[in-house]
Amino acid sequence: MLNILFMGTPDFAVESLDKLIKNKYNIVGVVTVPDKPKGRGMKLIPTEVKKYALDNNLPLYQPEKLRDNNEFENEIKKLNPDIICVVSYGKLIPKTLLELPKYGVVNVHPSLLPKYRGAAPIQWAILNGDKTTGVTTMYLNEEMDAGDIILQKEVEIDPNENSGELWNRLSKIGGELLVETLKNIENNNLKRIPQGDKFTLAPMLEKQMAKIDWENKTGEEIKNLVRGLNPIMGAYSTLNNKKIKFWKVLNISNEKFLEEHKDFKEYKDRFKNIDAGTIIYVDGKLGMYIKSKDSVILLLEMQGENSKRMSTPDFLRGNKIEVIDKFK
Repeated sequence: MLNILFMGTPDFAVESLDKLIKNKYNIVGVVTVPDKPKGRGMKLIPTEVKKYALDNNLPLYQPEKLRDNNEFENEIKKLNPDIICVVSYGKLIPKTLLELPKYGVVNVHPSLLPKYRGAAPIQWAILNGDKTTGVTTMYLNEEMDAGDIILQKEVEIDPNENSGELWNRLSKIGGELLVETLKNIENNNLKRIPQGDKFTLAPMLEKQMAKIDWENKTGEEIKNLVRGLNPIMGAYSTLNNKKIKFWKVLNISNEKFLEEHKDFKEYKDRFKNIDAGTIIYVDGKLGMYIKSKDSVILLLEMQGENSKRMSTPDFLRGNKIEVIDKFK
C-alpha cells in the first residue's frame, strides 16, 4: 500500500482524505494552510482538513510557505512519501516537492480539464450555464492545472443546482476518482494524456460581479448568477436603497407567466415593455415575480439588509413590498 502525503484545505478536500483512510492507505502526513483570523473577534479558525486530521490523529503540517522552505522540505523528506495527493490546497507546489516522491504528485480538480483551470471551476461552470462538468485527476507540474490528465468523470449539472450543491457532489466523486487513480498507479495501469495548449480559465470570483445587471442580462443569465454565487457571496440588487441578496430563483418565460396569471393577459402587448427589475406580482405563498429583460424571475429565497436568509414568503410577512417597486 502506498505511503501518501496529503495536501488540502477546505471541506472539498476532506472527502478525498476520508476515502484514502477508508481504503487503508497509509497517510504519513497532512499539509494544510495556516489557521486564518475570522469574524468580529478575528479568532483563528482551522481549516476543515486540519479538523479532520486532528480528529483522526494524523501528523499535521501548516507551513506559512512552500517555496524556499528548507525546514519543511526536510520534514517531508523524512516522511519519504511514495506519492503526494493534492486536493484544493490553494497554493502552487514548488518543483522541489514535485520531484520528491517516487510516483510524483497527483491532483483532484473539479472540472473536465483543460476546461476551467484555476481557483473557481465549479462556480464558473454554473455561471456560464454549462450542462455538464466533472472531475479530473492529473499529475501536477509547475504550471497551474496544466499537468497530464490521468482519469476523468463527467456529470450532468441540474438546471437548478447551485455551486454549493455541485461542490458537495463533486467532492464525493473526486474522492472516488482519486482512489481509482491510486490503484491504477499501483498496478502500473494508466495513461498520461497531455492537455495541450487549448484551455479556459476559472479565475477567482470578485465582489463586483455579484450585482445583478437587470438591463443587460437575460433571465437565464441572472438565474445562473444566483446559482453560481450561492453560497459563496450571493447575487444582489437594491430595492428602495436597501441591498437585497438573491439566494434562489426560477426563470419563467413571459408566455408561461401570462398563461399562469390570466389577469395579465389583457396587458400582453405592454408586458414586454415593462422595465427590467420591476416587481410585477407578489405571491404570499410562492414569492416575488420580477420582470427581467426577456422573461420573469421568481424570487424564492432572499436576504434583506441586516437580516438573515429566508424564504421570500417569510420576508414578505415582515416587509411591505409594492408592485411596480423596482430593483436597481
